[in-house]
Amino acid sequence: MSQATVAVPPPSRLLMLAEGRALWETGATLAMWPWLQLAPRGDGHPVLVLPGLGASDASTRLLRRYLRGRGYDAHGWGQGHNLGPRQGVEATMVRRLEELNDRHGRKVSLVGWSLGGVYARLLASRHPERVRSVISLGSPIKGSPKSTNAWQVYELVSGNSAHDPERMAHVQPTPPVPTTSIYSRTDGVVAWQCSLTDTGPQAENIEVLASHVGMGTHPAVLYAVADRLAQAEGRWKPFDGRLMGPLVYPKPAQA
Repeated sequence: MSQATVAVPPPSRLLMLAEGRALWETGATLAMWPWLQLAPRGDGHPVLVLPGLGASDASTRLLRRYLRGRGYDAHGWGQGHNLGPRQGVEATMVRRLEELNDRHGRKVSLVGWSLGGVYARLLASRHPERVRSVISLGSPIKGSPKSTNAWQVYELVSGNSAHDPERMAHVQPTPPVPTTSIYSRTDGVVAWQCSLTDTGPQAENIEVLASHVGMGTHPAVLYAVADRLAQAEGRWKPFDGRLMGPLVYPKPAQA
């Protein structure tokens, strides 16, 4: 039976309580900032960073700052708080993608945190000619929406049902571009099994030891994102975390 049809329970209440460690994870990133400069530098191509449910570009500021320091032209989504796919949200994201692609004359990499990763895969599925790569962070890309601890919040703020087979038909299949899903078994919001993408010649999963709320500011995540973005077009290779060891990058599960 495929992961898309298995009813996976949401993370436990204990894992939800452990989300408070996000502050520690951000502090660890600041402490390890010099180490993070060892990640390969980029080639200046544009990167669009999409925030999670209820969050805004403020939540991705540290990630975008880091990516700019590694040589990327990183941008926020510019739509305030992410309250789900309300009227005009998707059209504005498409215009933002087109603008960056046209301005640079280069394909755009998409980095999406949680619901932002769902958006990123949706954009890549519908507009692959404009997308260079996709990286999702703790995103519920498969399974039941009730396998998260956020589905009720999503319905409340978006006004939409969490059950959205039309959109998920574009999100669940691996996009036709280099694709990375970063996930954590200790995610307290999204069941980690729902963040696994189907692996293939250009698709992979990377496991980290992180909270959901702190994933976009976690040092291991930032390093992995920079490493993935640094790959030259047409020369994709799977991530190799063996140098840091299994305590940083455990061997990932397969979808």
